[in-house]
Amino acid sequence: MTTVGAPVRRREDYRFLTGQGTYTDDINRPNQLYAYILRSPHAHARIDGIDSAAAAKAPGVVAVFTGKDMAADGVGGLPCGWLVHSKDGSPMKEPPHPPLAIDRVRHVGDPVAVVIGETLAQAREAADLVEIDYGEEPAVVDPAEALKPTAPLVFSDVPGNLCYDWSLGDLAAVDAAFARAARIVKLDLVNNRLVPNAMEPRAAIGEFYRATGEYTLFTTSQNPHVIRLLMGAFVLHIPEAKLRVVAPDVGGGFGSKIYHYAEEAIVTWAAGKLRRPVKWTAERSESFMSDAHGRDHVTHVELALDADAKFLALKVSTIANMGAYLSTFAPCIPTYLYGTLLAGTYPTPAIYVETKAVFTHTVPVDAYRGAGRPEATFLLERIVDLAADELGIDPAELRRRNFIPADAFPYQTPVALQYDSGDYQTTLEMATSAADYAGCEERRRAAMARGKLRGIGIATYIEACGIAPSAVVGSLGARAGLYESAAIRVHPTGSVTVMTGSHSHGQGHETTFSQLVADRLGIPIENVEIVHGDTAKIPYGMGTNGSRSLAVGGTAIVKAMDKVIAKGKKIAAHLLEAAEADIEFADGKFTVAGTDRSKTLGEVALTAYVPHNYPEDLEPGLDETAFYDPKNFTFPSGAYVAEVEIDPETGRLEIVNFTAADDFGNIINPMIVAGQVHGGLAQGIGQAVLEGCVYDKATGQLLTGSYNDYAMPRADDLPSFRLSTHATPCTHNPLGVKGCGEAGAIGAPAALTNAIVDALRPLGVRHVDMPATPEKLWRVIQQHRSPLAAE
Repeated sequence: MTTVGAPVRRREDYRFLTGQGTYTDDINRPNQLYAYILRSPHAHARIDGIDSAAAAKAPGVVAVFTGKDMAADGVGGLPCGWLVHSKDGSPMKEPPHPPLAIDRVRHVGDPVAVVIGETLAQAREAADLVEIDYGEEPAVVDPAEALKPTAPLVFSDVPGNLCYDWSLGDLAAVDAAFARAARIVKLDLVNNRLVPNAMEPRAAIGEFYRATGEYTLFTTSQNPHVIRLLMGAFVLHIPEAKLRVVAPDVGGGFGSKIYHYAEEAIVTWAAGKLRRPVKWTAERSESFMSDAHGRDHVTHVELALDADAKFLALKVSTIANMGAYLSTFAPCIPTYLYGTLLAGTYPTPAIYVETKAVFTHTVPVDAYRGAGRPEATFLLERIVDLAADELGIDPAELRRRNFIPADAFPYQTPVALQYDSGDYQTTLEMATSAADYAGCEERRRAAMARGKLRGIGIATYIEACGIAPSAVVGSLGARAGLYESAAIRVHPTGSVTVMTGSHSHGQGHETTFSQLVADRLGIPIENVEIVHGDTAKIPYGMGTNGSRSLAVGGTAIVKAMDKVIAKGKKIAAHLLEAAEADIEFADGKFTVAGTDRSKTLGEVALTAYVPHNYPEDLEPGLDETAFYDPKNFTFPSGAYVAEVEIDPETGRLEIVNFTAADDFGNIINPMIVAGQVHGGLAQGIGQAVLEGCVYDKATGQLLTGSYNDYAMPRADDLPSFRLSTHATPCTHNPLGVKGCGEAGAIGAPAALTNAIVDALRPLGVRHVDMPATPEKLWRVIQQHRSPLAAE
């Protein structure tokens, strides 16, 4: 029975729903100690002294460590995994990032010292006894302000707080297109800073084994092999053979658990010093000030059009906030994962983008669900909508005029990428039809009669998933490969264990990967086990990020299965006394072509492990490993339509309809895909109308440091989504699949903002920055009230 394409229920959910999952905080090691980390209450201050004597003598305290202790032991700084060069060819500024601050703190929440006790309560109480002499200094948190000559410096050796000044595209061609344009549309916008909020806070347990000199780190990570590489090679200088990293069940990540964090190094190092396991688990308030944040762009965008409303050129200038330090992959987010997507779904002939990345006294910023793609889509779809408004053209019609035709693939964009497949007209027609786009004006009039402002908004998007290939991205500054691995072990009875370098933290890999294996090898899905997350068990892999798991990790599994089948054919040919070329494999059987003579996979596997009747020149066993380095990204795309009503008296917004039509290529499990889209839409809607991380500009204090001040989307904030899919298969992986996990977060903010602006258009509103909260909408309405009153 074919399982690929079927809505198979998630195999992993039973243990989660019954409380039998094993998360890092569920793990406790024998003789374990607990770490409590003291964090800076200031955005910028000198550390003039630390007195830990009283804390060290407190009940239950085993040790108090500072940054100087770690430095004296030769501990290095947290490394950055991507090097970006400025326009002039100079490398980015890469200041040191010690796990514990040594002489200066640079953001609220910067780790300063760690107290380690027999219990967490004892460590926490003793932390109050640590006296830290801070010399507070001025701070800057706004990225645009940070570039001004008078701004406080985050690092004394980084002039103007500028990390890099990067560009992509042909500026001369863009300027020439603008010179002959019939219309130029301009917009200034902000892509708001977000705080990731996975259900499971980060946690880490370091353990040292005296007998072998080996270390184990249990951690909430999306890519344990990368953590092992970065921490072992650059921070703690532990040989990889002596360092095991285990990422057990992980309760959500959204990008925030990709990176190597200070706490992982602190507990691992402390475990070696104290010869006892050391455990740390974040409190939610810590997560707000220590997990890498997302987005935070300030952008000016201009679009040039000809007399027929065809796009001629796009010019973008962005200031991207890096925060106080460079997080693991931060430099590539507002560059190679942003600028390369500015063609969107349109054949704009000339594009130029420049990004200034700046340091500020804030939490570091890195990838968050979508990672550069939501920022690119938001500015592009907003400027297209604004152009439609200025030209008096329906937004859907303007997009139709400018789409890349379905017969134009492969399509080379002017910003480096080559799209392999897509059909943007069809997904737009699917979305607008399902949303009854044609009937929106009638619904708008009905809403007006009820005293409400109603609007409808469209956004199309394209995403680049599964960063590739390694050789190319290496030339662009990546300090790691972008391949994936898989090992297939067919046991003597024919059951199968898959060891994958990908990591699941909510995506359903234990189901989807099992479907692939069951379908290809012709065995019951119950006979497939998926193993991930433990560097001692799985082949070296790059984990899960960038919607890469199925397209890259799944393809590695397919390649490993191909090797298993190829070896199985040799064994079967020997058993069946036939030529290897005559052996066919299907439905779990090796068959001599044109006959009914066959051997099952189980029979062949048993022979491989009990080789009494076996080919002389063939190794025993049925265990194969494969690596897959993709030749290109995959390019999912789609069209979203949002419809809203706003109460002008209160600013309260209701999302009355939301329709999504996506192209994810071939789909392995439609139920899991729908769940991924739902989650992405919820987060995209959260950014558009609810979530916004705010720092006090004078003090650098985090004002939205808890759920009292940071609004997360709830069930009653969301409508019932209308979902549909249309497949143009990926042409360069054997599954024909594309990524799906981030799509909703990429397209939703633009669609919803376009709907909000459409609702407010009768008042003369051109743009509303995210998040469009009720207060913000109420204030905008009050400022533009007279046109509405005149009607």
